[in-house]
This record gives sequence, C-alpha cells and structure tokens, in this order.
Amino acid sequence: MKLRSSVFASFILIFEGIGIALFLRGFFPVPVKSSFSSKSKLSDLPAEPLTGSTPNSSRLPQPLFKRVVVMLIDALREDFVFGPDGRKYMPYTRHMVERGSSHSFVAKARPPTVTMPRIKALTTGSIPGFIDVVMNLNSPALLEDNLIWQAKTAGKRMIFYGDDTWVRLFPKHFMEYDGTTSFFVSDFTEVDNNVTRHLDGTLKRDDWDILILHYLGLDHIGHISGPHSSLIQPKLLEMDDILKKIHSALISKEADGSLPYLLVLCGDHGMSETGSHGGSSEPEVNTPLVLISPAFKRKGGMEPPGEVEQVDLTATLALGLGLPVSQNNVGHLIPGVFEESTLRDQLRFLHLNGHQLSCLLKDSMSGYDKEAGFEQFRVAEKAHGNWMKLYLEGNNSEVLSNIGKKVLKQYLEALAAMSSALSKQLGKYDMYSMIAGMVFVFQLLLVLLLAMPEALSGEAAVDVPVLSSLLSLPFYLLCLLLASIHVLVCTSTESSCYFCSLSWGLVFAAVAFSSAMFCTLVSMATRHLTPGTNINRKLPFRSKEWSLSELDALLLAGTVGHTLSLAASSFVEEEHQTWYFLLNTLCLAVFQDVCRKYFREQRDTSEEEEHILLSKDCHSSVHQKADICSEKWLALATPPFTLVCCRLLRSLNQTGVQWAHLPDMGHWLNSSEHRTVLSLLAAFCLVLIYLLVQRRCSWVSKAALALGLVGVYSYRAAVGNVLFPWQHAGRPMSKGTVEARFVYVFVLGILFSGTKDLLRSQIITTDAKLKSRGLWEIYSGLVLLVSLLFRAHNLPVLCCCLLIQTLMAQFIWKKLHYDAAQTTIMHYWFGQAFFYFQGNSNNIATIDISVGFVGLESYIEAPAIFLTALSTYAGPLLWACHLVCYLSSERDRSPVAVGHGCYCLALLRSVPAAAYIVLVTVLRYHLFIWSVFSPKLLYESMHVLLTAGVCLFFYTMEQSPSSSKS
Repeated sequence: MKLRSSVFASFILIFEGIGIALFLRGFFPVPVKSSFSSKSKLSDLPAEPLTGSTPNSSRLPQPLFKRVVVMLIDALREDFVFGPDGRKYMPYTRHMVERGSSHSFVAKARPPTVTMPRIKALTTGSIPGFIDVVMNLNSPALLEDNLIWQAKTAGKRMIFYGDDTWVRLFPKHFMEYDGTTSFFVSDFTEVDNNVTRHLDGTLKRDDWDILILHYLGLDHIGHISGPHSSLIQPKLLEMDDILKKIHSALISKEADGSLPYLLVLCGDHGMSETGSHGGSSEPEVNTPLVLISPAFKRKGGMEPPGEVEQVDLTATLALGLGLPVSQNNVGHLIPGVFEESTLRDQLRFLHLNGHQLSCLLKDSMSGYDKEAGFEQFRVAEKAHGNWMKLYLEGNNSEVLSNIGKKVLKQYLEALAAMSSALSKQLGKYDMYSMIAGMVFVFQLLLVLLLAMPEALSGEAAVDVPVLSSLLSLPFYLLCLLLASIHVLVCTSTESSCYFCSLSWGLVFAAVAFSSAMFCTLVSMATRHLTPGTNINRKLPFRSKEWSLSELDALLLAGTVGHTLSLAASSFVEEEHQTWYFLLNTLCLAVFQDVCRKYFREQRDTSEEEEHILLSKDCHSSVHQKADICSEKWLALATPPFTLVCCRLLRSLNQTGVQWAHLPDMGHWLNSSEHRTVLSLLAAFCLVLIYLLVQRRCSWVSKAALALGLVGVYSYRAAVGNVLFPWQHAGRPMSKGTVEARFVYVFVLGILFSGTKDLLRSQIITTDAKLKSRGLWEIYSGLVLLVSLLFRAHNLPVLCCCLLIQTLMAQFIWKKLHYDAAQTTIMHYWFGQAFFYFQGNSNNIATIDISVGFVGLESYIEAPAIFLTALSTYAGPLLWACHLVCYLSSERDRSPVAVGHGCYCLALLRSVPAAAYIVLVTVLRYHLFIWSVFSPKLLYESMHVLLTAGVCLFFYTMEQSPSSSKS
C-alpha cells in the first residue's frame, strides 16, 4: 500500500498518540484505596483493647467540638500568615496565632497542587494522583469514603459557600449551598462577595453543625499578577476581617456547658513566585493550618509552627466530630488537638486511627506484616490493652499515668510510620499497560525510521507492505502468541490492569495491530537489506556517495543530544537552557554558511557582475549591483540579529526551577510604576506585528487585522495591563469581555477569508497565488488570536518570532537553498526555544489558565481548554504553521517539499517522545519522578497530539502529483 509522506506521518503520529495514552493510563498510578466497596460505619469500629477478658465496648469517645467552621482560602501561602509580612497582611489572624487559643501548623500539600485533588485530599485523607489534574476541569461526584459523606450519614447539618467544585464532588450533601465558578480568573471581587454575603445571616442561625467557606479571590489575583501584586494585601486584609467576624460570632454563640466550637483556617495549596500552582516548589506545597478553639490552651507568644501533612486534617476532624475515619485515609491525628482530652480518650482516638491505617496497609501491601509501622502498632495495641486492664481495676497511680504516656508515644510513632509507608506508595504502576503502550510506540517509531529513504525521495511516497503482512503466516502466529500472553498475564496478575479490563474486541484489535506492525517492520527491513531492491535509488541525495554537511551534522547531533539529556532531572528542569544553547549554535553555523556563500564565492560574483555590466546598460546594472550588495549585508546581519533577539527574550521571562524566582524584565514591566513603559512597548509591538503580517493578505484582511490589533490593545487597557492616553488613573478595571469578543470577530473573519481562498484553490481552480494568500491569511488570523492571548509583556516574544521568520525566510532559507528537511529541523528548534521564551517550563505551575477565559463571562469547557492549549504551545504552533506556509508558497521548491517537511516534523516529535517513555519507566522509582519527570511526560504527550494535528494540516496542503504536474 503506497501512502504519501504526509499521510504516512499523520497515521504514525495518531497511532503513537493512542500508544502514549495507554502508557499514561498505566504510568499514573491509581491512588491507594481500600478493597472494601462499602464505607466506614460506627458499627464496624474495633473494640477498645483489653487484655485478659472479653473485648471492651466499641464506643467512640465523645465528640470534642459541637460546631466546625472551615475557612479555606485558595492559594494561601504559609508566609502570608507566618512570614515577616503576616502582621501586615492578616493582623487578627496573626494575633490569634501568637496569643490566642490556637494551634498553628505548616500543612504540606502533595503535588499536583491544583484545587480538585487538594479538596479530595482534605475530605478523603488520601493522596490523589496526577491524573486528577485533567479531572480538575470537570470534577465528577466523589464516590469513595469521605468526611462529608460521614458527616451527612451521622445527621450533621452542613452549609457550603464558595468554589462549585465542592458542589460537583458532593451533590445533595449540603443542606444549603451557593457555588461560584473557580475558573473565571479575571474576577477576584464578586467571586468572594458571593460567599461573604451569606455570612451575617448564617452565623446568627443555630440550625447547622458544619460551615465550609471556600474563597477564590486570592488565587485569581495570583494567576493574574503574582504573589507580590499590590492587590494581594487588600485581599488578605479582607480575608482577615472575615475570619474576625466568624470568630466573634462563634464566641457570642458559645454557651456554658456545651461543647466548644472549632474554627479552621487553611489553604488548599500555595502559589509559586509567578502566581501559578500545580508543581512541587516550597511556596506551592506549604500552606498554613490554624485551628482556633476555646478547647485549646491560650498561647503566651509566637511559637514556630509545626509541620504536618495536609491529609492529617481529615482524620483529626473526623474523630473530633465523633465520626469514623475514612477508609482510604493515609493521614494521622494531629496530637495537639486532643491534648486536653482524658488519657483514655487520647489512646482510643489513636487506636481508631491506627486500626484504620493498618487495615489500609493490609489491602495495599503484600508484605504489610514486615512494615515497621504495622509491628509498632501491634505492640502499642497490646500495651494499650494492658493499660486498660489496670485502668478498669481502679489503679490511679503515677505509674499508670507514665505507662499511658509511653503507650501514647508508641501509638504516635506507629501512626507516623504507617502513614509514611502509605504516602510513599502513591499507587501501583500498571506495568502491563505501560509495556503494551511502549511496544506500540516503538514499533511505529521503527516503521517511521525505516521509511526514511522513501519518505524523503523525489516521489515522497512510502510503500507500506500492510496487505502482505496481514496474509502472512507469521502474522497469525504472532496473534496467537500475543493473545496467549494477554490471557496469561490477566489471569495471573494480583493487581488489576487497565489493559485486562478492556473488551475482547479492543484487545484483539490491539493484538492484530501490534502483530501487523511487527510483520511490516520485518518486511521493510528485509527490503532494505536485500540487494537489488532499488531502495537506494530513492535516496534523496544528489550524489551517489552520501556525506553530511556541517549543518546536517549539527542538526543531527543537537536533536540526538537533546533526547539523551532528558535522562537527567536537572536537564529536564532546565530544558530551556539546552534549547537556548542549540539555537545559538545554529545561528553561528548559519552565519558561517552565509559568510562562505558571500565571501568564498566573491570572485565568481565579481565576474558575474562584470558580465552584467557589459551585457546591460549602465543604469540597470547599477541598480542590480546595489540590490545584490544590500541583500548580501542583510543576509550577513540576520544571524547576529537573531542572536541579539534571543538574548533579549531570555531576560524577559525567568523559567525553569533553579532561577525562576529571580526578577526579570517581565516583573519590571508589570510593576505599576512602569505601566507607561509597558504601554508604549505593547503599542510598538502591535504596530510592528501588523507591518510584518499584512504583506501577503488581501485588503479586507489587512483592515480586519488592523482593527483586531487595536482591539487587542483596548482589551489590555480594559483589564488594567496598559494605559490609554485619555484613561483616568482611578478608572476601575473591567473584565474586557466586550473588547476581547470584538477581536474574536476579526479573527473569525480573517480565518474565513483565508479558508475561502484555500478551498477555491483546492477545488475550483489550481491557482498557486490564491492558495498562498489563503495560507498566509490563516496564519495572520492565528497571529492575531495569539496576540490577544499573550500577556502584554510577552508581545515582544511574538514580535521577535515574526521578525526572525521574515528575515530567515527572505535571506537565509531561500538564498542558501536549504532543503525541506533542514528547514523543518530549524523551524522545530526555533519553535521549541520560543516555547520557553514565552515563560513556559516543564512545570505545570507555569500554565497560564487565565487565558482560557478571555472574552468569556463564565466557564465553558471546550473554548477554555482550546485557548489555554493554544497560548501554552503558541511558539511551536506558530513556527509549524509558518513552515507549512513557507514550503507551500515557494515556487522554486519541489512539490513534494511539504511531504518531506511533514515527515521530518513527525520524526522529530516521535524520537524524544518514544525515548522519554522508556526513561520514565526506568526512573519510575526516582526521587523526582512526580515533581520533575511526570509533568514533562504530560507536556510531551500533549505536544505529540498537537503535532499530529499539524501533520494533518500538512496533508491537506500537500499537492498531489497530478496537480503539481498540471
């Protein structure tokens, strides 16, 4: 079966995406969960230990608190409360921490530090996996055992106001609720007012037991302007006043003889130095936990806050309210909360928590009895039984108290050890699914590599022997072998495998596909190795003896070197440095080629010029000589100019991990005192973008582009990033919805105009000019959309991108006659470097989710995901789209150049992706697997998906042989 290069490359990438998806399903572990489908019940609680007689009662100690108010402030960093500015930001809270009846802790949140997984952690006590990052956009109902369900079952009356993620996770659990959307990040005022407006009435009532408030404004400010914004202090003072109001209301309602209240102040996660979250840096994982209750001793001064795990709050609240601990809880009690209880109750609380952890340990680990924590718990439980026997006999001596304190210490050590063992075992890797996905990806990569001579030949067509493979005997033997292996694995494995849970139809399709790919591989390899097959005649080289140029050697070594560098965590964290180095080296190599062309060949050029002078009149020859001279100097200036641009862009956004906290030009430009400078820079960049993009557009698209760029500036002025000359300083910021939609209208208009021209050139006529104009108009529409989504200080990145593309196309790729493969690799390298110039990194925290809501009044899933993905991958996408436009518009290029470019792009994306899934498999027990390697795996997977889409666009633009001949 003969396939064009673009079709073949698209097919390979799509199926690679399926293989990577299967690998991801096996790699990201399912969190540790109990095998019992039912939830914990009071009747299932173990009896109190008692040595030498029948078991004691299984009662729970009396609840410690009558009412609980949980005030959760999204993205509250611990230094906002406990840091040097704590007294300035939250004075009343800081006073309660230093002098009040309270306990203060730094609660460690496990990555991924995004909202929905953290709410799951707080309510179930379990540690959600990285796959919950995806589910964060659309949270389904939480079905596993959790604190909210236990409270509802026990008859607790609950009220909730705030982030509607809670309402989606716990439908029909709250007596009263009012949810606010958590994704419209431009709003940080109304989103909190909608919570606070209910407080006065609710605090006066007595018909509730648990009140949960989830404030989102601080998180939204962080996403928009970072943790050092001038908006941070007013928001934290607002939160402090609300805490004071709640505390005062609880004090006034307190009655003599009744159980005390508990007020909890916490954050679900922190925020990085750029205002985002999702990663594992200290500012993202460290959150404050302040517990205020008259049941605690009043403090005499500021004490350093202790460290606890965020999941420890779940078991503490459950037992404090007289509820069973959730089955999947991996946290342990916070000792200070129970220190005023009797020694018997303290031991009972710890025993219940220890019993739950030991049961979970049995379910999740085969060698649970060898765990130190499990053995310590059994010893402590036995000692507890001995103590109870003495206690019930009426022994009240000091010796009994000392024994009880010793048992208490044993329990605490056992709980800490079991909790640590469960936390380390975040889940079990599904190795079968991982290996199956890896095999698919590597089979496809080998097919892609073996097809290189044909894919890059003058025909740009690959002969894939699929039919002969399907009719061969080895194919059926392999199907039987793989099917038997599948049955063997699925019947013998102790843990559940996702691949084993698929229907037999899907499994058979996967087995048949893998067998066919293997037979195809063997057939293609045999064809290459067998003499007389004429494969060598299809090699895309001009000479019979193949040799690498210096530039080819650099491109090959750089691509392979980058792939190998991904095996080191430091190189993954600072991958941008690798691409910056490669790009600088490429510019120097190109500069050498330019010098070789214009200086080594100077003698030939001089002779040609003399011939021109003799054959033509003097006036025209002077003009031609001047054009040649200006072209020469512009070509010589392009690589150094590119180097200067890249150096300036590096200082615009600090990225990576090691130096991300350092100030950069972006911080300087976004500060309020430099807003005028940012406004002038943004206006200049928008004008330059228009001049660079409009050259190949129709007059209608030129007008739409100009108005659209004016709309971009108006949007940035509306949201307060830049200034209009006539704008009043005290003018309140708006959401900019009208201005953004104004730009969207022109984007759609330009895209419609370009698509119309493309369809006319493909269907009605074969006009190459019309096709070229349509492509460049689509490209200009994409540039306009990206300029709207980019933050104001990032517009120079887009400006430099367009300027470098223009200069390189005009004076380098065209004049030096680089082939499609070389041009594609250069575009790919530039795209990767510009991905990091934008401020991106391999950390989830650098994803700017605020762009997903530009022009939207409320959260709409599909547009939000599309806009966020486009903004994040704008650099690679713009360079890939420019490659399509450039290769399709160059008249002196071979008609198969687009197919060659598509194949090279697919190969460049497949090699690192395939290598990386092997690396993360080998390093799956590495210390940084979840903080460094896993986020990079998600980025690689998304990049493969986007490249598959670009290759499909390549296919639609590739000329068929018939059309090219005509």
